[in-house]
Amino acid sequence: MKALVLSSGGLDSTVCIAMAVEQLGRDNVITVSFDYGQRHKKELNCSAQIAKFYGLKHYVLSLTDILQYSDCSLLDGSTQEIEQKSYAQQISENGEGKVSTYVPFRNGLMLSSAAALAQSLYPEEECKIWIGAHADDAAGMAYADCSPQFTDTMGKAISIGTYGLVGLEAPLVELNKAGVVKEGIRLNVPFNLTWSCYLGGEKACGKCGTCIDRLNAFKQNGIEDPIDYE
Repeated sequence: MKALVLSSGGLDSTVCIAMAVEQLGRDNVITVSFDYGQRHKKELNCSAQIAKFYGLKHYVLSLTDILQYSDCSLLDGSTQEIEQKSYAQQISENGEGKVSTYVPFRNGLMLSSAAALAQSLYPEEECKIWIGAHADDAAGMAYADCSPQFTDTMGKAISIGTYGLVGLEAPLVELNKAGVVKEGIRLNVPFNLTWSCYLGGEKACGKCGTCIDRLNAFKQNGIEDPIDYE
């Protein structure tokens, strides 16, 4: 069994990489990142460093042509500002539904592209695509494409479309962010190499939704986040 792990250079996907390596061995794991026009290009450098840390082959695919028409605040050139509030606060103020950093069907695009890559690299072998979607991202439908319903349905579609050779693994989908960090601690994940901040600065801002959730997750585990914050 081969594993193709979606790697954003962030905390969740890096925990997924560590889990895949533990279960299948590094010779059976590869990683793939996506350039989709994000402001925080630093995550692409981090994903390459993480692949190097684990000794894995790494691919980068582009989704920029598809997403160039979106004005999502996460994208370079957007007219929208990134909210400097936690996702829980955004949902509390605006009600359930997508947050401003939701990129149109991003996970669907990534999973479809990854399925095509898996079939190209392993045309006759079984392969699982690993995605680091977790419960906090799906809460309140902030990111509908992180929900168990989405990953279950996409997994079935991918299997059908690849003659049963490619499947989907979402091992964190029932965990909250603190649970993801706990699993990462167990696996000795190099958290210092990961990047989560959406603003794309030299240091993490500590104020955007993903920074707030990340800091809280480390705090709940009684350890300090090893990356630098402004």
